[in-house]
Amino acid sequence: MKLLTVSEMIAAEKAANRSGWSYAQMMETAGKRTAEAIMARTPIQGASVLVLVGPGNNGGDGLVAGRYLAQAGADVAFYLYKPRDPHQDPNFARIQEMGLMAIEAGFDQRYRVLRTRLKMTDILIDALLGTGAARPITGELAALMKQARAGLEERRTFLAPAYPALTAVSDLPDTPSRPPRPLVVAVDCPSGLNCDTGALDPLTIPADLTVTFAAPKRGHFAFSGATTCGELIVADIGIDTALAEMAAVQTEVMTAVTAQAWLPKRPPDGHKGSFGWALIAAGSVNYWGAPVLAARGAYRAGAGLVTLAVPERIRPTVAAQLPEATYLAVPEQRRLGLESARLLLKQIDRYRALLIGPGLGEAGEFMELLCKEDGPAPGLPPLVVDADGLNWLARQRDWPRRLPPETILTPHPGEMARLMGVAQNTQTDRIALAQEMARAWGHILVLKGAYTVVAAANGRTHLIPFANPLLGVAGSGDVLAGIIVALLAQGMEKYEAAVLGAYLHGAAGELARAQLGDAGLLAAELANWLPQVRQKLMRL
Repeated sequence: MKLLTVSEMIAAEKAANRSGWSYAQMMETAGKRTAEAIMARTPIQGASVLVLVGPGNNGGDGLVAGRYLAQAGADVAFYLYKPRDPHQDPNFARIQEMGLMAIEAGFDQRYRVLRTRLKMTDILIDALLGTGAARPITGELAALMKQARAGLEERRTFLAPAYPALTAVSDLPDTPSRPPRPLVVAVDCPSGLNCDTGALDPLTIPADLTVTFAAPKRGHFAFSGATTCGELIVADIGIDTALAEMAAVQTEVMTAVTAQAWLPKRPPDGHKGSFGWALIAAGSVNYWGAPVLAARGAYRAGAGLVTLAVPERIRPTVAAQLPEATYLAVPEQRRLGLESARLLLKQIDRYRALLIGPGLGEAGEFMELLCKEDGPAPGLPPLVVDADGLNWLARQRDWPRRLPPETILTPHPGEMARLMGVAQNTQTDRIALAQEMARAWGHILVLKGAYTVVAAANGRTHLIPFANPLLGVAGSGDVLAGIIVALLAQGMEKYEAAVLGAYLHGAAGELARAQLGDAGLLAAELANWLPQVRQKLMRL
């Protein structure tokens, strides 16, 4: 699934039109798909629908969607921001032929008809601006949207359940969730959202459901605009993905279908050797839990065997929590050092992947032997560097050349700023930032956060479609690093392992949120959802 800028979407539409799939056909399909998405989520028969119709193609999509809903039994009315000529606009002519109500804003004094209609509306369809919004909303359109927002709030207040006259003080609410009323549906994107930057006009009407066409746009995943999209649905409108204009786009959204296709195979005659041996060098006397979290992530992600290199002083405690792992006989007591690095290098050819960093502390001598100034130690397997490993790299001059090619780096925003050598990163376009730095450093970058971005040096990029506050907990990143090293150990290519690892981590968080809500997860619990994620993916 491609992730497009507005200009890339325009180019794709033009290419589709040149190839014989006309704008009229795309509009008809877009409107039909919007109606289908609505009908799949809420009863339509007898529902009161109001479509806010803009002057451009987005308004045309809304006209088509409203027509299909009317044919399905809804009571549909159209509120036109600007007049439309039925002789020039066949979609407007068709709703007139059907006898559907159409009100022009110019004839609605003080927006009385709009406010009256909103008082009875069950479904509001925002088809005013779509992806074309780039400037502040002013003038008549601003006045219309202010009235629409006020009317929506009035309708919601009317429909809100009344507080009971008798309330048991100690009881917790146990009411089933209901579809929002009125249901607000955005056609392509909420009007006022900049679909390149995510910038948001104050008058934007937040949607419960956004149906976008051909591919999601970058603004759907950029804050603060992402908060207004609600559930995001991508509708196929017939644009051939093989068109050069689509094929050239290197940025994609990771999907469940792709994740299922990439999952390492689990043959029935497999054993721990065939499922990969991973080595994790982590932990210090001040950070006992990080290696456990990383190893749990690795095992739950399918690694056959996980070996931990942890300081001797914490090894008994770590082993008590993770008896499934094996342990290198590290001589240092408080943190990994020079002797630990020598021991690791002597046995490194036994392992198919290496993770360095979680809870490592100030292990400069250890890192210096593995990641030398003139290049990495020979023989290192595919490498993941996380946490304190990243912090050590950030203090080194020309640190990218110390690593094997295509090392996977997993920084959170603070670590990213340190790697860049700045006090604080102020760039808001996370996709562009990840692409720029991956290219400059020559490594694979997993830029963590809401909608994690994975970028390779060649420009290939995936966005992970999860923004989950439940994952904002200490240790969550250790689990992610463990998942990625496990996928490498199972033989995945480096970039695919980074993308799939980030997806599995985010999907596990979604399953946890369904059970726990948006707070209260322990990082130690997160890995337990990974087998369930795999099970769900295999059912696709």
